[in-house]
Amino acid sequence: MKKECYSISDLAAEFDITSRSIRFYEEKGLITPRRSKGNQRIYTRRDRVRLKLILRGKRFGYPLDEIAEMIGLTDIDTDEVTQIKRSLEFGEKKLKEIREHMNELKLMEADMLAVKEKLINRLNEIESGQ
Repeated sequence: MKKECYSISDLAAEFDITSRSIRFYEEKGLITPRRSKGNQRIYTRRDRVRLKLILRGKRFGYPLDEIAEMIGLTDIDTDEVTQIKRSLEFGEKKLKEIREHMNELKLMEADMLAVKEKLINRLNEIESGQ
């Protein structure tokens, strides 16, 4: 049976992040835990899912403002279809960036392999006495 409520330490341990990170996401308005009578944070399953989405977005390299938009925090009137379309736009933009970086890395690899080959050839020349 899944838990209904989580403490900050529960979530920090589950996602291997610090409590400070979770509080930071709260300060940014990305998650909104309830408070106990003793003013301790109480996170719901919804907060847990949002935190999981935030961390996935960060892993994919999205800035927090785009993550907020993708999880539907920027515009209360946004419907699910609009939210999905916006997320797809962000995804296409990120994929384009990734492809550009991959091309740059392939060029860099080719350059480094060419330099390596020249260095090996020169080393062989030196070692053979030429």
